[in-house]
Amino acid sequence: MRIRRFTAILALGVAAVGLSACAEQINTTVSRYQAMPAAQGQTFFVVPGGGMANNGGLEFQRYAGIVAQQLQARGFQPATSSQSANMIVQFGYGVDRGQVRYVEDPFYRSRFGYGFGGFGGWGSPFHRSRFGWGGGYSWGWDDPFWYGGGVDSYVEYHSQIDVHIRAAGTNAALFDGRVQARSETSRLDVVIPSLVEAMFTGFPGRNGEVVKITIPTRPPARS
Repeated sequence: MRIRRFTAILALGVAAVGLSACAEQINTTVSRYQAMPAAQGQTFFVVPGGGMANNGGLEFQRYAGIVAQQLQARGFQPATSSQSANMIVQFGYGVDRGQVRYVEDPFYRSRFGYGFGGFGGWGSPFHRSRFGWGGGYSWGWDDPFWYGGGVDSYVEYHSQIDVHIRAAGTNAALFDGRVQARSETSRLDVVIPSLVEAMFTGFPGRNGEVVKITIPTRPPARS
């Protein structure tokens, strides 16, 4: 029993270190297609472009302001309205409700010589693909904690932002970008600024590129 308790404590300690590391940075996948003109003071206006952004209000204004700052830092100028802008920037963002993930402690496997996939070759009933699983076991026989430790759980959230830039008047496509990330927080004030920074790292990028960018998180801004 002491060994089991020690293993459970060790597993939780390792998990805590992992959570701490993930809280300090976000790994993103950035996709960009662009035909952007050279910055010569063209004006832009940011509008909702899907997801949570369609709710509008102060939340959208806050994150749209971060997008505007990034564009302004690259030589473009904010317009006072969409009618007076040379470019319309459609900005959308969102985060899902999260999925519980289970991680088997390798120390537990090596210590006791078995894992949860070792009973009759069935495989783990609760370790499935992100896109095809959800609560694949019932409490009781398949409860991973019934074995006395060795499995840790956490909630994984998927977040995304989209930025589409169109020429005002003609609606010609100038830029299409998407950033996706996984994190262990669903706080928009932590995730969205990091995704925006990833989007504009090396902006506008090469047409058709898909790159991995790691962005350090920052403390949430005080209201």
